[in-house]
Amino acid sequence: MDMEMKDELSITVERLAAAAGLLEQAVERLALKQTAFAEDAEATIGRIVATVEARREAELEEKLAAAEQKIAELQARAVSEPSAQGRKTLPTAMTSLLAKQGVSIDSMEAGALDAALISLSLEQRIAVKAQLLRAGLLA
Repeated sequence: MDMEMKDELSITVERLAAAAGLLEQAVERLALKQTAFAEDAEATIGRIVATVEARREAELEEKLAAAEQKIAELQARAVSEPSAQGRKTLPTAMTSLLAKQGVSIDSMEAGALDAALISLSLEQRIAVKAQLLRAGLLA
């Protein structure tokens, strides 16, 4: 019986060794498949990204062309319509403030304006000059 057990044990060991060999082969095949799958997935993702980027680039080019066209139209309109360049009158409060300081809008000079506004605070002088610029009365 001792000999029979050794034979059975030897057969079992051989079977286990064969099974281990088959497992190693299976692991190698799975590793190859995994590598091939990863490469294929990376290529697919690259194509998807390129497609999305191309679409986005096309959209941005369309928006840029539309914006450039709109700018050209607005510039053409600004040249052809002088009234669209801004307000040509001052608000009533600004006119009365300048009148109190002795400044006539008809004969306004930079030196006279600065001299007339010297009694105002810096913020008030800036506000007056900003209104005059908007009205197109000060260059």
